[in-house]
Amino acid sequence: MDNSLSKVNHLNHLATKSINDKNINLSEKQKNNKELEVVADQFESIFVFQMLKQARQSKLAEGIFSSEAQDTFNNMLDIEYSQILSNKNNFGIADALIKQFQSHIDPKKGK
Repeated sequence: MDNSLSKVNHLNHLATKSINDKNINLSEKQKNNKELEVVADQFESIFVFQMLKQARQSKLAEGIFSSEAQDTFNNMLDIEYSQILSNKNNFGIADALIKQFQSHIDPKKGK
């Protein structure tokens, strides 16, 4: 009786350990997926910033009040616009990056 009870306790311990390991792996995957989403969103924001920067550089003539201070202000404004645009609109860049790199985080999900 004592031997079978210890076997049951041992099996119970192994089952509990297995469940805990699965929960830890699941939470790590969720954390990694969230980090991937954040990085993909940041990349999309940088991409939109580069588009805005190139659009601003393609102007035909200098403005009357053009200065280095105005350029700095426009650069900071473009950074803010790019963050807002990438958060509010779906350009698909972040989604494509997530799809591309998902297999590196969770091999079962990406293929």
